[in-house]
Amino acid sequence: MNEPSTVDTVMWVIVPYVALAFFVLGHIWRWRYDQFGWTTRSSQIYESRLLSIGSPMFHFGIIGIFFGHAVGLGIPKSWTDAVGLSNHMYHIMAITIGLAAAVACVGGLALLIYRRRTNKRVFGATTPMDKAMYLLLTITILAGVGATVVDSAIANYDYRETISVWFRQFWTLQPDPSIMAGTTPLFQVHVFSAVLLFALWPFTRLVHVFSVPLGYLTRPYIVYRSKSGVPPQGRRGWEEVNF
Repeated sequence: MNEPSTVDTVMWVIVPYVALAFFVLGHIWRWRYDQFGWTTRSSQIYESRLLSIGSPMFHFGIIGIFFGHAVGLGIPKSWTDAVGLSNHMYHIMAITIGLAAAVACVGGLALLIYRRRTNKRVFGATTPMDKAMYLLLTITILAGVGATVVDSAIANYDYRETISVWFRQFWTLQPDPSIMAGTTPLFQVHVFSAVLLFALWPFTRLVHVFSVPLGYLTRPYIVYRSKSGVPPQGRRGWEEVNF
């Protein structure tokens, strides 16, 4: 590969590490000084029909994409070869499963953005940082889908020999910017927009990812008692209210 330029070093070494610092320190700052704002800022009270369709589609799709990226970026190609998974079979699995997750994610995101732009009350509850987040998220996902279809499926580009290598080098503090400089434009847009998205993450509604209410699965039941101390008579549950 050619010697990386200054621009390559800035884009694929300096900016990613700065984004990582923003991601970590930003969450620490947000948790210490803005716990009240650590929320999804739910807008369900304003509109629920489109939300009930778009939100599950987007979340199930993004979960599938996350696990696909975890395997594709984190597991070296030599490991899958060692267990007997051929490159052709891996390629087919990545394309089919990945595109299914991408369709759900893109469809859900499109519904959520449409809902947010066409409902004045929902749009009014959207912060400027969240607007920037939606823009970066859209660019990242669409570029990823385009790279998967055009570069991986049609041109048979193997990102595991380039992008995955750079990704693992990044965590060992030895990233080679020339690797990313030699990838396709769509993959470059996909990766760089994702880097910027992670830098913006702590200052948007995306912080709710780290607040999954797993405690609800093990918490004890809430016991309701009457003020008089006399146990209620009849069937347990809410009392009927006549209007």
